[in-house]
Amino acid sequence: MNIKADFHSHTTSSDGKLDPKFLVQLAKKEGLNFLSITDHDTTAGIEPAILESKNLNIRFIPGIELSTIYNDESIHILGYFRDDSYKNRNFQNFLVEMQNFRIYRAKKFIINLEKFFNIKIDYKEVSKNTKGVIARPHLAKAIIDKGYNYSWDYIFDKIIGKDSPAYVHNKKILLEDGIALLKDLNAVVVLAHPKLIKKTPVEEFMKFNFDGIETIYYLNSKEEERKFINLAKTYNKVITCGSDFHGNGKEDTKHGFIGSVESPYNLIKPFLDLINL
Repeated sequence: MNIKADFHSHTTSSDGKLDPKFLVQLAKKEGLNFLSITDHDTTAGIEPAILESKNLNIRFIPGIELSTIYNDESIHILGYFRDDSYKNRNFQNFLVEMQNFRIYRAKKFIINLEKFFNIKIDYKEVSKNTKGVIARPHLAKAIIDKGYNYSWDYIFDKIIGKDSPAYVHNKKILLEDGIALLKDLNAVVVLAHPKLIKKTPVEEFMKFNFDGIETIYYLNSKEEERKFINLAKTYNKVITCGSDFHGNGKEDTKHGFIGSVESPYNLIKPFLDLINL
């Protein structure tokens, strides 16, 4: 039996297009049983999502997608909170530092876009059109809105992608430190979208204190999905599924639509048990 669950989605609190309340409403419309919002380096969208999920009878898991560094590559980890420990003052102060760095990062990106690609966009203009903290999707939209003749995919792959000279890393939080931070908050910690990791064999991450792997992911081929499921079973990690929804509609080639991935209940149940659902 399959269940409709999505444990990886984004709102206007980071780089998504829907606010938390509307995202929960869309999840209900799409027939989801379980939902987690995992905004980048912020928990700002959790409270309104909790309220709406209670109104609509959706099982909601407070989450976050934390940006870390390993082997000079950005590695994202998903944290799922069993309680309201995400409100911890020290943790929230840490997230404020992360958000402040994202402002610096956006400004540095804009400098690099002109330096390496002769693309000129204005930070104040981008900021005015952004509800959350400026992230790469906001920069891509600004480039297109400015009239540059590039497609969304080309911008992400060639201009602001990780292999571009214009790319700017997130704040350099070491992978092991990010895991420890979330573990201290009694969170379940999952390796996000292993498919996107380029510099390091995924097996190497099994030496870290991850509880699980996002094995069922929108961009995975069936072969990759089987590989990551087998890896999770080999190392006794729980399995999660996620669309990485950003609100761009079903035509988005980089991210899935909310609820677009499904999983057999028996694969997801160990994760739900771990999160106490």
